[in-house]
Amino acid sequence: MKQLFAILAFMALPSCAMSQELNAKVVINTAQIGNTNTEACETFREKVQEFLNTKQWTAVKFNEVERIDCTFNITINKYSAQDGAFECTLLLNSSRPVWGSSYTSSLYNTRDQHFNFKFDPADQLEYNPDNLDNQLMALLAYYAHVLIGMDMDTFAPLGGTPVLQTAEDIVSKAENLGYSGWSAFNESNNRFALLNDYMDGSMEAMRQLNYVYHRQGLDQLCDSTEKAHTALVESMELLDQARQARTMSNVPQLFTEYKKEELVNIFSKHENQQERLRVYDILFAINPSQNPSWEKIKK
Repeated sequence: MKQLFAILAFMALPSCAMSQELNAKVVINTAQIGNTNTEACETFREKVQEFLNTKQWTAVKFNEVERIDCTFNITINKYSAQDGAFECTLLLNSSRPVWGSSYTSSLYNTRDQHFNFKFDPADQLEYNPDNLDNQLMALLAYYAHVLIGMDMDTFAPLGGTPVLQTAEDIVSKAENLGYSGWSAFNESNNRFALLNDYMDGSMEAMRQLNYVYHRQGLDQLCDSTEKAHTALVESMELLDQARQARTMSNVPQLFTEYKKEELVNIFSKHENQQERLRVYDILFAINPSQNPSWEKIKK
């Protein structure tokens, strides 16, 4: 039944004129390698940005204004002109507009310290899901599907399931490419681990949280403040359920990291003191290192 619902949600989401899903900006930092090979790096930036923004990643119909704003901030740590090998760090973030306002809410934020690949400026970027033999294509396709799937989860319960399952398939295929970040037991916060945790059935509360927090909470603040705040408090209970379901997962903590300022701004103004204290307890249990921020909720 859940699979059927997810497919129906997948089909029902943004349904205007067909358009690409991403509105990506690619930023390249070459400070680590100096001013050498800047032409190759700029060619890489232009080609990747064009590829991300012109590729139709799913069958979902997106209106132009519904495209997902995201930034790929890539720091090039090492580059070999001889074989085109790049060793990079990726800082990736995406945001989601809040209905009825000019505010945008951070939706996904991650740091990938193993964003490594080979690239020749003469290469044409082509993605073939049936024959995934290129690391750069695997990285871009993986993150494109994660961004789209996470966004769709905020508009329908588990709405991004088909897209996120494609991301899981990419992980499975990319493990054979010989690069770090795809394997199950290498790290607790690599590409495999974070997606595996998010998609695990025991962590379903985390995915439900994304819908309740964004669609029933933030999107309703302009129309019904009371109902919106009720949903936002409920979303924190879902966050706590996810923490308890998989105590070693980094996913709940990462949510509190990139939502920190927003969470403090929302719940520090919440009128119900008992609920404020409950939210404080949940956030402190997940991320005690941010307690100076969480303390503002109690006051």
